[in-house]
Amino acid sequence: MMRTYDGKVAIITGAGGGIGRTLAMTYAKEGAKVVGIDKDAIGLQHTGDRLQSAGCEAHLHVLDLRKPEEIRNAFGEIAKTLGRIDILINNAGLGVTKSPYDLTVEEWDDVVDTNLRGTFLCAREAAKIMRTHGGGSIVNISSTRALMSEPNSEAYAASKGGILSLTHALAVSLGPDRITVNAICPGWIETGDYSKLRPEDHQQHPAMRVGRPEDIAQACLYFTDPKNSFVTGTHLTIDGGMTRRMIYEK
Repeated sequence: MMRTYDGKVAIITGAGGGIGRTLAMTYAKEGAKVVGIDKDAIGLQHTGDRLQSAGCEAHLHVLDLRKPEEIRNAFGEIAKTLGRIDILINNAGLGVTKSPYDLTVEEWDDVVDTNLRGTFLCAREAAKIMRTHGGGSIVNISSTRALMSEPNSEAYAASKGGILSLTHALAVSLGPDRITVNAICPGWIETGDYSKLRPEDHQQHPAMRVGRPEDIAQACLYFTDPKNSFVTGTHLTIDGGMTRRMIYEK
């Protein structure tokens, strides 16, 4: 029986661990040829080993998203090797928690160049290839921090907010090429030892649990399914209801 993603090429950035590794495994199990991108060579190799152990293809690229020339070269090589790109999930990102009084320009640029500029450049290079074979799907991983904030998170919040605006702009620009562009705003997604979470960690969520990477993977599968091609330019918040909960001190 033909699966939805059989023969599709899916690029996952930030595939060296956490949500990215789960995304890579999910798409591979659904039949896609997965290309994992990360600047962490060791983490990326661990992902590759898991893919191969599961009997799936593993195409790995160690890449620094702050360097445009590396992005161009990597996507060109992917197109040459695999012949197409159908799906791009811009998952890679980093943050710095520091008072805005003390945050350096270099720290700001490091976050914004990786999270926001890197997302744009990857999307552009992927789209150049997608349009040559009828279109594709791009999913940008933003954050609930694009919608609400904690102290000392200015660079991260700005980059993730920018990703939401970039998403709908790209959806409009790339629509004629049959490329959908959507975003996901994860809340608390536990990528460590889930069993060590406290009851109160779960209970503060209206969904009564902390999120898992699989929750994000399922949403990505929805956005990239060709049957959902009427869905573009939007974002989905996956946070167990936290951004809709009013919280008062008692």
